[in-house]
Amino acid sequence: MKVATRTPDRLGGATRTEAVDQVSPGLGAWLQHLGLLATRGLTAAYDPAADVFPQTVRAVREPGGVHLQREGTSLRYAAIATLGLSRLPVPQQREVLGGLTAEETAAFAVRRAQLCDDVGAIALAVWAAAETGTYARHLVSRLRAEIAAGLPLPTVDAAWALTAAVKANALGDTDDLVAAASALLTRAEGPAYPHVLPASGGARWRAHVGSFADQVYPIQALALASVLGDDRDLLARADRVAATIVAAQGPAGQWWWHYDARDGAVVERYPVYSVHQHAMAPMVLLDLWEAGGADHRDAVARGVDWLLRHPETLDELVSERYGLVWRKVGRREPPKAARAAGALTTSVRPGLRIPGLDLMLPPGPIDHECRPYELGWLLYAWLPAHHQDGAR
Repeated sequence: MKVATRTPDRLGGATRTEAVDQVSPGLGAWLQHLGLLATRGLTAAYDPAADVFPQTVRAVREPGGVHLQREGTSLRYAAIATLGLSRLPVPQQREVLGGLTAEETAAFAVRRAQLCDDVGAIALAVWAAAETGTYARHLVSRLRAEIAAGLPLPTVDAAWALTAAVKANALGDTDDLVAAASALLTRAEGPAYPHVLPASGGARWRAHVGSFADQVYPIQALALASVLGDDRDLLARADRVAATIVAAQGPAGQWWWHYDARDGAVVERYPVYSVHQHAMAPMVLLDLWEAGGADHRDAVARGVDWLLRHPETLDELVSERYGLVWRKVGRREPPKAARAAGALTTSVRPGLRIPGLDLMLPPGPIDHECRPYELGWLLYAWLPAHHQDGAR
């Protein structure tokens, strides 16, 4: 096990909301309100009878009015919701989870992960267990085997494996997994990440394309690993990718959807996902800053502000009525048509664009659903770690 030898104190005793409020006065109070809203939304989403979070909660209009409908289940989403809830005091965890704690739901995620082949879900279960004080030894061994196999691996899964190894390092020996997962992420040399590592493992016509998630989770993983091993090269790699997405940020603070891994250019802008704005970008860019990397608090503040001032639609994205944040603002288009067009044209020549796309497929429609992981990341991004040895 490693002991972090470099622990920068960028916050100086402030909370993350206070740190962002320093660059955008008044935003911190609204973020605190958003955290309360997320707690209420997770309470509404959780099904205590089945002890599960759904894959999504959707607003459905029927003759009797509008109601929320739970749909599906997802181990990934349950683990991320658990990570967020682990930041709450235990009594609040019990209020959301029908009497259970985040430690108990993390243990449930570990048991489910032992029966699945989803590398990302396995990594998230290890991460959630570590956050609540448990070393999921068997699942760590499975991550070792997956990385060592050398097969194409989704970038997000590789990043989560590294973060899980870093988080579990204080509880068990994960040094080899940290090294292997770091090496996998640093072998990709472009200013942005493709969807699969190595890029040749993806479909040929879109092998160069990576999503926003493919950028932010490696930034987070490399930043955290850089502190654990006092590795400036990992921090520099995280800084480089962060600079790419910040340079591409939209004029109203939008974090765009798809990027060209070869040059970092935006392949397709929409949908703009709310979770990218209020949780994922803040989480990883603040992790980077706290690790000693660049200060992107201005970009974080602009991204959060988009939730209030989004120019694409007049309708509100934050639902005070339901305690939810609606999932995204997309285009009026056949499913994923703009994404496919952007991937195809840039596969022919980097930077090639279809003129008039915003007129043909204008942005505007809101997807009135919310996934539990989105609210989980919101809590995890903004709240400090809460020790699990409190009231039981």
